[in-house]
Amino acid sequence: MPKLLRSLSGLIDFDCAARWGSFKLAAQELHKTPAAISLQVKQLEEALGFDLFVRHPRHITLTEKGQEMAATVRRMLDELNTKVAALQGGDEEKILRISTTQSLAIKWLVPRITRFTKRYPDLDIRIDSSDRLVDIEDGSTDIALRTYNVVPGDPALLFHDCLVAVYSPSLLAPGETEITLETLHRYPLLHEFTTDTWIALLRHNNALKGKFNFSRSFTNFAVMVQSAVAGQGVALVSHAIASEDLRNGALRMVNCASAPYERGYRFIVSRSKQSMSKITHFCDWLREEVAEMQKGLN
Repeated sequence: MPKLLRSLSGLIDFDCAARWGSFKLAAQELHKTPAAISLQVKQLEEALGFDLFVRHPRHITLTEKGQEMAATVRRMLDELNTKVAALQGGDEEKILRISTTQSLAIKWLVPRITRFTKRYPDLDIRIDSSDRLVDIEDGSTDIALRTYNVVPGDPALLFHDCLVAVYSPSLLAPGETEITLETLHRYPLLHEFTTDTWIALLRHNNALKGKFNFSRSFTNFAVMVQSAVAGQGVALVSHAIASEDLRNGALRMVNCASAPYERGYRFIVSRSKQSMSKITHFCDWLREEVAEMQKGLN
C-alpha cells in the first residue's frame, strides 16, 4: 500500500528549495543552514518513498515527481497563507478570490479587471485561472465564473454567449475591405473540436456551398483567438473571448447572422458569502462590463 504522509515537516523547506533550485538560497530565505534544509528534504523524501530532487555538484533540479509535488505544495501553501491572512486580519471583505476558465481569464477578465481595482483599490484580487472544477464551499474560492448550457431564467446567468466569425485585417488582399461569406473559401477556417459549428453557421446563412478549408482545430478558444490575431485563418469563436481584440481592431467580424448557440457563463457564489459587499460589488461590475461588451454586437 502507498505510504501515508504522517507529518507535514519539511514541506515549507521543500517548497522554498524548489522555488530557488538551491538549498543555499532556500536557507537564506528561511534563516536556516543549507544542511538543515537538505536534511528536512531528505527526511521528506524518505517519508514519501521517492526522490524530489536530483543532487548535482553545484545545484539541484526537481525530478518529474518532484515537479508535481512542488506544484501541489505551492497551491496548498498559497491557500493556507490566504486563509491565515484573512483570519489574522479578521476581515474576509478585503480579499476576493475568483476562479474562472483559462480562456475567460486571459481574454476577458484580466484585460478588464483594472477598471474594477481602480474602483475598489483596497480589495486584494486573487484570480485562479483553471478549467478544473472547484469546491465553492471549501473557503478557497469566493466566486467562480463558468461556462455552461444556458438555463432560461437562471438568476446566476451572467451572459448568453454567441459564436462569431473573426479574422485579422492582415488577411485582406490589396484592395479588399472585408472578408465575406462568399470569400470564406479562400481562407483556412479555424474551429474548436468539431466543424459542426461552422457548418451550422454557414447553413443558417444559406452559404453552405462550395469547398471550405477546415484545416486547423483547437481545444481552447483563447488559443484560437490568438491564432486568428496572428492571421492564421478565419476563426469561429466565442464573442466574449474575442471581444477585446474586436474592440481594439486586432480582429474584425464577418458580417453574417449568428447560428443558434446554447452556451453562456454563470457565476457561482459560496452560500456563506452571497451577502458580502465584495461579492455584490464584483457582480454589479461584471454586469456593467457585459452590457458594454454586448454593445459590440449591435
